[in-house]
Amino acid sequence: MWKLVKYLKNYKKEVILGPIFKLAEAVLELIAPLIMADIIDTGIKNADADYVLRMGGIMILIAAIGLVCALICQYFAAKASQGFGTDLRNEMFARISALSHAEIDAVGTPSLITRITNDVNQLQVAVAMLIRLVIRAPFLVIGATVMAVLIDWKMSLIFVAAAAGIAVILYQIMSRSVPFYKTIQKLLDRISLITRENLSGVRVIRAFSKQETEQERFEEGADDLKRASLRVGKISALLNPLTYLTVNIGIIAIIWFGGGAVNTGMLEQGEIVALVQYMTQILLALIVVANLIVIFTKASASGVRVNEILEMQAAVSDTGNREKHPQKTDAVPKIEFQNVSFSYGGDEMDLEDVSVKIMRGQTVGVIGGTGSGKTTFVNLIPRFYDAARGRVLVDGEDVRDYPLKQLRGQIGIVPQQAVLFSGTVRDNMRWRDREATDEEIWEALRTAQAYDFVKRSPEKLGMPILQGGKNLSGGQRQRLTIARALVGRPEILILDDSASALDFATDAALRKALREYGREITVLMVSQRAATLRNADKIIVLSDGRAVGIGTHEELFEANEVYREICLSQLSESEVKGK
Repeated sequence: MWKLVKYLKNYKKEVILGPIFKLAEAVLELIAPLIMADIIDTGIKNADADYVLRMGGIMILIAAIGLVCALICQYFAAKASQGFGTDLRNEMFARISALSHAEIDAVGTPSLITRITNDVNQLQVAVAMLIRLVIRAPFLVIGATVMAVLIDWKMSLIFVAAAAGIAVILYQIMSRSVPFYKTIQKLLDRISLITRENLSGVRVIRAFSKQETEQERFEEGADDLKRASLRVGKISALLNPLTYLTVNIGIIAIIWFGGGAVNTGMLEQGEIVALVQYMTQILLALIVVANLIVIFTKASASGVRVNEILEMQAAVSDTGNREKHPQKTDAVPKIEFQNVSFSYGGDEMDLEDVSVKIMRGQTVGVIGGTGSGKTTFVNLIPRFYDAARGRVLVDGEDVRDYPLKQLRGQIGIVPQQAVLFSGTVRDNMRWRDREATDEEIWEALRTAQAYDFVKRSPEKLGMPILQGGKNLSGGQRQRLTIARALVGRPEILILDDSASALDFATDAALRKALREYGREITVLMVSQRAATLRNADKIIVLSDGRAVGIGTHEELFEANEVYREICLSQLSESEVKGK
């Protein structure tokens, strides 16, 4: 948690002045019992009403000053904690955005969401309490004990005994409850995962009538969280009763022994009242300390989780890479795989010893069975992952030597799952080029076969897009994501099974429009449809992570058993041969 202190550097004034004002309030609280004792022993004892009113006025003044100090401290604490939380969230979001797919896959999206929201909230509360109470509470305990010593050192032994007893209680309870707070954070991650899956997959759940199953799954996660929370709650619930019991025993002891001291003339009645007030102050301060321990325990667990993200090093980094100026000639392959192997972390390679050259302006198809490595193949080009062995080259330069912005700036990607963002069609189309004109957007929409349904909309390019494109059909979402990738005319266009929701006529029209859109664009089309790829300049056939065939449709159908089997599983032999 201390590693996060640097995020308070912009709030040094608040961090310093806040505790000072709180300390001033605590000093005034310690003075108040002495004034009360003086009122009893002097004003009331001598029936001096003027003295009582005068000293009562001083107490009111002290209370008012204490209130002002408390409000100022509260303001500084709020400003520092909220600023700290804002800066930390911004840093975490930047770090998460910089992580490669490998780290995001390992941590998990639900856990990342919980860490940037719930965990940072816990740390914000800790910062606020740090400024408001960390100095005040111990100071009151020590100060009240010192004041008791000044009144009567023998009676102060009761304070020491009570403080020691409470310290033992705090240690025993906190040592048993701390591990549960870490468990609770993990259980919150699980609930976040279940909730996210259910909200994003609500249509699938309803289609399969799995509402009850998912409800049971959520309830199981919620019950686990409840059990852990109840267990730690039962332990923590002992804190206040045991603390009150100890302090009340101390108060009884003060009254018992103090009564004898008053009878013998060693103490005044007002001093006994002051000692009781100081004991009460210790009680309240120690309860605050107990709550602070709980808060800082939760914050400590959250701090570890936040630091894991902030200290995580991205497997894919472009640090130190300078802008490349490759020779973009027809003699140099636009994309080249040289003995490339890749694994997501298991013992087996997901891609193994793949070598292929793709020339500028070619349309290349990638086909294979489920799990053959098609998406992995295209994901290595924009460097979403790094090859374990071998090299991936773009314009003759290793992709690991490019700045990521330059590399990905020349690549348009349409992923398997069509992802749109809330806003308008125009907002989504300008993701690649913020200065794209409406004419350029319409041209991309026309190529992607999305022109008609956007043009029919009353808002045209201002047509609203709900989160995830939920107000569009699957085919409409796919066509818009294709259009988005085309805006700005990328040099490489990757279509990762992005026409799966299109009918055959629209698919054919799309392929024809793409050939006419840009002769210099190198197109990689990942598809399960043999008909979609049959007119490609080159087709790469993948099986179990290996490139088992590279060639034209005719060449592969005649010579490659895997490709032939795929084709005949979808089309008749006469359709495959175009007869």
